Amino acid sequence: MSNNGTFSLLIFALPLLLLGWLFYTQNKRMKQMRNFSSSLNVGDQVITSSGIFGTIRHLDDASGWLEIADGVTIRVDRRAIAMKQSDALAGAGTATTSTGTTGSADTATGSVDPTNDADTDRTPGSTPGSTPGSTPGSTPGSSQSGQ
Repeated sequence: MSNNGTFSLLIFALPLLLLGWLFYTQNKRMKQMRNFSSSLNVGDQVITSSGIFGTIRHLDDASGWLEIADGVTIRVDRRAIAMKQSDALAGAGTATTSTGTTGSADTATGSVDPTNDADTDRTPGSTPGSTPGSTPGSTPGSSQSGQ
């Protein structure tokens, strides 16, 4: 009989423990995000959650202005700033391109040496490894009927 009571207590307590653990981890993650957001300063090089690299030029309570190129500034929600570039590039010594060649990476700026970068000579909009003018998904040298 006591075995049945223990089983009932376990059935009741397990979901409560799971919910408590979920609330604890969520609060911990929210605290980390608040601390990160409050540590952002003008001039920091950051990466957004969508992968845009930029330098913070202005911050307010809800948004930030990132300079992503010379003279090009975009406004993003402050919550979209995912990490500082120095954090993302801390372990990177060399960068590997899609063809397997390596170029030396400058960890301070995040730039790759263009003399060793195999993808710099392709035309915009082309697929890496394809010849210019070929249609993606087709065999080189074949024509597509469009049907």
